[in-house]
Amino acid sequence: MVKVIVADRKYDCTHLLGQFLDESHYDILVEEDCDVYMPANYDTGADEMRIVFKFRKNYFSKEMQDQAYIGLREAAQETQNRGTAAGPRAGSLGNRQWVKEYEYEVIDYFLKPTLNLVGEDPIDEIRAKHAGKKEAISNRANVWSIERVEKEKFDFETWVDATRTLSQDAAKAEAQRITKDLICATTYANSVHSGVAGWFDRYPRIPFGRATSYTRDYFDKFKMSYPFLQRLSKAFEEMMPMRYRNQMEAASKIDPAFLVPETPFTTVTVNKTFRTAAHYDAGDLTSGLSNLLTLSNDGRYTGGYLIAPEYRVAVNVRPGDLLLINNHEVMHGNTPIVCEEGSERISLVVYFREKMLELGTKEYEDTRYNFVETRRKNKEHPEQRALWNGVSAGMWESDEWFDYLRSQTNGEEMLAKYHPEAEKSSLESFFG
Repeated sequence: MVKVIVADRKYDCTHLLGQFLDESHYDILVEEDCDVYMPANYDTGADEMRIVFKFRKNYFSKEMQDQAYIGLREAAQETQNRGTAAGPRAGSLGNRQWVKEYEYEVIDYFLKPTLNLVGEDPIDEIRAKHAGKKEAISNRANVWSIERVEKEKFDFETWVDATRTLSQDAAKAEAQRITKDLICATTYANSVHSGVAGWFDRYPRIPFGRATSYTRDYFDKFKMSYPFLQRLSKAFEEMMPMRYRNQMEAASKIDPAFLVPETPFTTVTVNKTFRTAAHYDAGDLTSGLSNLLTLSNDGRYTGGYLIAPEYRVAVNVRPGDLLLINNHEVMHGNTPIVCEEGSERISLVVYFREKMLELGTKEYEDTRYNFVETRRKNKEHPEQRALWNGVSAGMWESDEWFDYLRSQTNGEEMLAKYHPEAEKSSLESFFG
C-alpha cells in the first residue's frame, strides 16, 4: 500500500537557501512507500506536474547497488564548484580569505559614491554598521588573491583610509584596480566531495559536448552502473509516465552516444558523504524529473534525511531505496550525515541535462574538440599565447573553422547541417 500525502500549503523558505536544514524544518518523516504532492489544485488534482517526490523502499537488488557503488564512487572528487548546495561559507577557504560583506560594501561605495542625507561620512557609516558584528562573507563568493595581496603587502583598512582622501575619480580608479588585481574573479564554494559521470554540454571554456573526465578515463568502470541506472529508468517509466515521455522525447533528439543505454539519462552527479544545504537543482530538463538515490559500502551511517522545507516533509533514503523527486522546483537539503569509521554514503542525482539538446552529433562535437586542440597546439597560430586553451571569440563563425570542417571526413555534410551560413557566405563572396 502506497501512502499519499498532499501538502496543505507551500511555505516561503527563500531565507533558507544556502543554509543547512535540520529537524526543525519538517513535520513528517517518510520511511515507507509514499507519494507526496504539492497543494491540491481544483483543475488537475494529484497529477504528475504537482509531484514533490515518490519514494519506494528496497527497490534495487544488492548486486545492482554494489556494482553501481564500484562504478560511480570515484567520480566524486574534492571540488569548490557546488555553490549554494555546499552550505554556509566558513571564515576561510583553505588558506584563502573570503571577501567580506563589509569589504565589498566599502569597495562598492568607492566605485559608485552616494550622498549621505544626514551629513555623516559614508565610510564611517559603513564601519559603524558592521562594528561589533560577526564578519559576514559576501554572497558574491570571491576570495582575495594570496600571492598578490602578499606581494603588495595589502592591508584593507590602511587602503580604505588612504583611498578616502583621494578625489572621487581617483578613488574609483583605486577600487577598480583592487577589484581587478587583488580579488580573484573565480567564484568558490566550500570544499566538498562531488563530481559528474556521464556526458556534459558545451560552455564557453569547453565549447564542445563530451564525456566527463571520469567517464572518459574510466569508461569500463562507469558501465558497471548501467544495470542500476536501467532499473531506475524502468521505475521512472512506470511511476511517472508523462514526465518519462517528456524526457524520452528529449533524449530521442540527441546522439545516443551521449545517453546511458536504454535510459533517458545523460548525467549523474555523484556526492560522497556530502551534506547539501538548501538549494534547487539547475540544468535538468524542466519537463522531466531528477532521480535521487543512495549507495554505501556498508550502510553504517545515520542521518542524511532529505528535507523539502517548503512542504514540511522529509524522507529517509537508504541504500537500495528509490526516490523520484522534483529537484528542479522543490527546495531540498540534508540533515547531518554521521558515518562510522570506514563507511561512506554516496548519493546520486540522475537526470537529463537540458542543454544537451544544443549539441550536434558525437562526430560533430568531437570535431569541435579536435579543432580547439589543433589551435591550442599550433605554436604559429596568430592568437597563440601562454596558457592559451585554443578558444577565442567568434571562432565558430570564422573561415578558419569552416575550412577545417570541410577538410574532415563528412565535413561538408556537417557544414551544411550546422553552418548553412558558411555556404551563403561563400556564394556571396563568389558573386560579389
